[in-house]
Amino acid sequence: MSTLHLRIPDEKHQRLKELAKAKNISVNKLMEELATMALAEYDIETRFKVRASRGSKEKALEVLEKLKEDYQDK
Repeated sequence: MSTLHLRIPDEKHQRLKELAKAKNISVNKLMEELATMALAEYDIETRFKVRASRGSKEKALEVLEKLKEDYQDK
């Protein structure tokens, strides 16, 4: 496991401590969770861009239109 030293403003550090306390976890665990969420978001965006580069704009719009129709039928 690695150690990360992070410099942030005191006010932000205090708010993170309060958030961790509210979630009943340590600041370390909170930062790990936030890092996991950031990486997941990045991975999703990257996969989307790769798939978009291979796909067809017209086909994507057809799918969105079909979803819209299905949603309106309910």
